[in-house]
Amino acid sequence: METYPLAALSIEHGDTTTNLSFLSARLVVVSDAGYKLWYVEIDGMAQRELLRGFNETDQIGVGVNGVTAGGRPFHGSGYFHPNEQHHAAAIRGDGELPGF
Repeated sequence: METYPLAALSIEHGDTTTNLSFLSARLVVVSDAGYKLWYVEIDGMAQRELLRGFNETDQIGVGVNGVTAGGRPFHGSGYFHPNEQHHAAAIRGDGELPGF
């Protein structure tokens, strides 16, 4: 398992791209038995309306663009899972994440 702190993160949902505001976020890449999966954990999100909107819909597919704290960009697609109560979210990756 590899973990990368994130410096920037945005999501594309429908026709809208949103830069996420957070206290901390990390990309986690898990390699197990030759298969890789990835997810993003986001804590301290200030965008409560965004969290509420995803909590009230079943359309949670997003495009994900980010930059690690080390300056490494990434792009993929996944599913946005909000946690309104804790001002947090997780994005479960869909498919491999090129370059990782």
